[in-house]
Amino acid sequence: MKRLIFYILLIASVVTLHGQQRLSRNAGNLAGIGDDLGNNMTDEERSRLRGGDTTQTEVTDVPVDLNQWTVGSLLGEVRPIEVDTLWLQFQNQHLNDGMNGEYNHLGNFGSPRQSRIFFHREESSQQFFTDPYGLFYIRPDQFRFTDTKSPFTNLTYYSAGDKLTGDDHIKAYFATNANKHIGIGFLLDYLYGRGQYNSQSNAFFNASLYSYYRSEHYQLYFLASKYHMKSAENGGITDDRYITDPLDMAEGERTYDPEDIPTKMSRTWNRNENLNFFLTHRYNLGFYREPTDTTDTTSTEEFVPVTSFIHTAEVNTNEHSYITYQEPAGYYLNNYMPYDSIDQTKYLAVRNTLAVSLKEGFNKWAQAGLTAFVTHEFRRFTLPDTLGGKETRSRYNEHNISVGGQLQRTMGHTLHYNVKGETSIAGDDLGQFSIEGRGDLNFRLFSDTVRLDVHAYVKNKRPAFYYRHFHSEHYWWDDDDLSKEFRTRIQGGLTIDKTRTRIEAGVENIKNYTYFANTSQAYTTTSGGTAFANNISVDQCNDNIQVFSATLKQDFKLGIFHLDNEVTYQKSSNEEVLPLPELSLYHNFYITFRLAKVLRMQFGADLRYFSKYLASDYAPALGQFVQQNPEASVEIGGYPFVNLYLNAHLKRTRFYVMMYHVNQGSGGASYFLAPHYPINPRTFQVGLSWNFFD
Repeated sequence: MKRLIFYILLIASVVTLHGQQRLSRNAGNLAGIGDDLGNNMTDEERSRLRGGDTTQTEVTDVPVDLNQWTVGSLLGEVRPIEVDTLWLQFQNQHLNDGMNGEYNHLGNFGSPRQSRIFFHREESSQQFFTDPYGLFYIRPDQFRFTDTKSPFTNLTYYSAGDKLTGDDHIKAYFATNANKHIGIGFLLDYLYGRGQYNSQSNAFFNASLYSYYRSEHYQLYFLASKYHMKSAENGGITDDRYITDPLDMAEGERTYDPEDIPTKMSRTWNRNENLNFFLTHRYNLGFYREPTDTTDTTSTEEFVPVTSFIHTAEVNTNEHSYITYQEPAGYYLNNYMPYDSIDQTKYLAVRNTLAVSLKEGFNKWAQAGLTAFVTHEFRRFTLPDTLGGKETRSRYNEHNISVGGQLQRTMGHTLHYNVKGETSIAGDDLGQFSIEGRGDLNFRLFSDTVRLDVHAYVKNKRPAFYYRHFHSEHYWWDDDDLSKEFRTRIQGGLTIDKTRTRIEAGVENIKNYTYFANTSQAYTTTSGGTAFANNISVDQCNDNIQVFSATLKQDFKLGIFHLDNEVTYQKSSNEEVLPLPELSLYHNFYITFRLAKVLRMQFGADLRYFSKYLASDYAPALGQFVQQNPEASVEIGGYPFVNLYLNAHLKRTRFYVMMYHVNQGSGGASYFLAPHYPINPRTFQVGLSWNFFD
């Protein structure tokens, strides 16, 4: 790992060797962030883009002439975003727990995770095996493109623990422009989590290369990414009492260090090899007119796009392997492939979208943009099989053609909306459809800006392929007759900037909810005890399941003292199939101050807490979160997790020190974020992010 870190630092040093450019502070504004042609935006538009949350950007340094944006994976729409210079809560950026501690996970850096807040969960995708790795895996529509007038490099490093059981995460991001039209860059990302507990290490690597061309008539964005992700699996600890009652396990003689606690598995890994290519480009037709910006004296005319012709292409591959050299006797119920085999499945998807878009704002009557599109997707899945008494490979090919449209309004200061619908008209997903809309209304109330927003959808979607077909050493199912999942959701929010208040509430109804059921079977051991032979199957709940969720975010400030709060209440109508904690809390108490007028400091402690519930279990041979065994279920929760930290920001540098899980050993000992997977004990962590300009 030291050699890889050295190479990454060497690359970043070479591209920044000639010098550095000073940053300028622009408190409360997002200077340099523009639309898809780089034009500056109004303060209200910038506030809307960051969701109206000004509490984190009031003291954020923004580099001069540095713009960043993401690109939509279907229609290639450009979405300006804040430059990544956040220093408040910087200590939480790398945590598997999430920025506000909302994720369940297996304890280690980069391990699979699942949000406890149902409305924050991503839908299962066809890529499936990378879905639980959202901390590390970046989808094309999440990747940051950068426009800069001088070469820009960011080095970020996180470290926790010691050399034997500690974790390291290093990222190098580089961006440069050949001219005002062409930009290129890359991201190198390496994570190595050794793991505090046995057989728990993660080794992830991502190399991404991007480029773009932007002019008035033609724009192109390209991204290529290669991922290698390998995770050791330990199946959890053998007995929760090693954590909850260690003196009883040692008969009062001693407590256990994490590496001394026995785990269910060893010499077992999940591995994913991904290769992704993304390309979107468009040609704009329009006309020239006198500039509406009277302060711009550099141009006599401005180009007004009227119609865009769009093509987007995406190619994704994934090779997933489950490798084990030492399985516990009797752990699994079934052994479907008693041969010398590799438990491996492969996935290939090629998607092309063609679209025609009428742009909003080219005259006073064009108050909204309208887009029509057609998409073709080809998917190929390769699974192991046992035909003719020997191991073979079976291929499943799926084709799908869908059409859709989008109506959106993004200009102006008062009302914005985006409504998109899509339906499959031919292929394996015939009858699948979705209609989704978002909107916000901004108005003044008592000298303050208030924003009302709404998000609603109706979806009728076929379950992802691996819910319908899966062949492996221990799990096996084939069911093309699964019903489509029918979901309806309506969610609204109210944001008041002056009082730092955000209220959200929503309800969702799900018909044919698809999930992994635990069908383990009990048996009597040789010692006369009861054990369970592990097995998983796919099930659907034909009854309607309703989920209600409400969240209050309220931040307080008094001088240098701050208290940020987030409280979520949610209720599932079927806790057996879809268990959720009723109450989730996040509180962050800190002070902010300056040293020598240039060093900004944040010192505080944050707390995460959720009520007890029957959380999803984790299946190592599937790499997914699944239902707990109903006959041996356990509750997690009811335990506060506290971190103590110090953040600092000096010009181009952000750094922190933190004592993670500082309250270990007090208030009970039940620090699990997944059944039988304790989180790391008290651990010292550090982080550093450094921007360079040439």
